Amino acid sequence: MEYTHLGRTGLSVSRLCLGTMNFGPVTNQDDSNAIMDRAHEQGINFFDTANVYGWDDKGLTERIIGDWFASGGGRRERTVLATKLYGDMGDWPNDGKLSALNIRRACDASLKRLQTDYIDLYQMHHIDRSTSWDEIWEAMDVLRQQGKILYVGSSNFAGWHIAQGQEAAKARGHLGLVSEQSIYNLVERTVELEVLPAAQAYGLGVIPWSPLHGGLLGGILRKQAEGTASRGNAGRSADALAANRPAIEAWEAFCADRGEGPGDVALAWLLHQSAVTAPIVGPRDLGQLDGALRALDIRLDPDALARIDEIFPGPGGTAPEAYAW
Repeated sequence: MEYTHLGRTGLSVSRLCLGTMNFGPVTNQDDSNAIMDRAHEQGINFFDTANVYGWDDKGLTERIIGDWFASGGGRRERTVLATKLYGDMGDWPNDGKLSALNIRRACDASLKRLQTDYIDLYQMHHIDRSTSWDEIWEAMDVLRQQGKILYVGSSNFAGWHIAQGQEAAKARGHLGLVSEQSIYNLVERTVELEVLPAAQAYGLGVIPWSPLHGGLLGGILRKQAEGTASRGNAGRSADALAANRPAIEAWEAFCADRGEGPGDVALAWLLHQSAVTAPIVGPRDLGQLDGALRALDIRLDPDALARIDEIFPGPGGTAPEAYAW
């Protein structure tokens, strides 16, 4: 396994991050345990979750991870644990967002579900436009002083949100954000305009979610032909496929010529992006986790990267040059 520092911190994390959103709604406790054990066996030490995961049973995913930690064997100590807050955990005022009250309550609730006394990376799942940065940072500082969190990260922030947050933290003499978790993949490259430049300028590690764009980049056409596709036949997946079909056809042909799986190459492409710390892989079973690990061995030369840019052009670089001069 390859490791890198999370942004400008001294914290070492694996180049793949284990996403746990399927734990509970799709994958039961025993199978989730097996996936987490296999992740450790393969050197993955970076796990991501959120308090709302479990969806109909919010908090279920954190409870599954907590039960796994409680089984011992150094599982907690060997894990860089990231979780998130923002989403509503109930239907009462202050059960969500980023008020000081909810930050305190949400952290304590996550610690209880996760059966641990600290969170390595506490991430804001979305920007809260109704809460000031002074309030947010004061609440996060209290949690850090209490030893309940070590680092703070963001998710789904715009570039200017990152800048605001970092400048507010700088004024307080504090570290601020150390990571940003954004949707980033070959189909969705909007973050290249301003989020990635902001993250790099302020020393944030970037943690891409949905690296295969809901399975669209994982060989969807071949799977449909074989009758093994679990996505792409209805709803948003079908719409995304219809909108990108020529590019997906070219993508799968490119990967076939290389003799490599489309999903593996899509992950490898992210790993070749200088701003990226670790893409999140969210396996439903052991086979999907083992498949994701193959991306670490794929090397893309300049010609291959140029061909990928031809298939999926992206926004044309960073702002403002991408649309002005």
